[in-house]
Amino acid sequence: MTPKRISSFISRIATISLFLLLPATHVAAQNKPKTPNKPKTQTAVAEKDTIAFFRGIAVSADLVGAAERALSDYGQYEAALRINLRDKYFPVIELGYGSADADDPSTRLAYKTSAPYGRIGLDINIAKNKHDDYRIYAGARYALTYYKFDVIGEGIKDPVWGDDVRFEAHDVEANCHWLEAVFGVDAKIAGPFRLGWSVRYRRRLFSDNGTVGNSWYIPGFGKQGNSRFGGTFNVIFEL
Repeated sequence: MTPKRISSFISRIATISLFLLLPATHVAAQNKPKTPNKPKTQTAVAEKDTIAFFRGIAVSADLVGAAERALSDYGQYEAALRINLRDKYFPVIELGYGSADADDPSTRLAYKTSAPYGRIGLDINIAKNKHDDYRIYAGARYALTYYKFDVIGEGIKDPVWGDDVRFEAHDVEANCHWLEAVFGVDAKIAGPFRLGWSVRYRRRLFSDNGTVGNSWYIPGFGKQGNSRFGGTFNVIFEL
């Protein structure tokens, strides 16, 4: 699938998620208890939030990376574990497995890799009502992957003799460390079931592409040369 079609697919998922979130927001607003008018006093006393510190955990899976891998020649499968502290702070661990098996027509090279990756970070619920059924997140991640890749070139011209030569490199070791800024939304649909999406901005910290030039795809980070922006659409079960 072409990058244009993948982008269209992600946009449709984001649009669907917005329609799913709106009913949850509307219901939450309708069910919000009305507080009786209190007599005015000279001094206002803020109510203390007595909610428990530990509010549970949630597990989730990303559908965008899985669809990307199924419909194109690269992508990833990813799951996450999130801890809820006072409905405000959400430490997150994300683990995934990225792979690619592609031919690059511009360089006439075939590229293949597969490896795990991981991210760790924190999301903060910035919604005004922290205990509502929908949440708005701002957060950050530190991510890394260590991987190996194969690259094969068919019919590459020898710069001296002009003959067609075959180029091969196998098990080239590489790694990448990067940061991600995150903005996301999720909402309760029914029981423990929630849906959500996030937008990511990636910034590479440092990397080693091995001994044969830039790797075509980095597990968890994406295809080299693509936009630094990415996204997820998450199916969530909160316990």
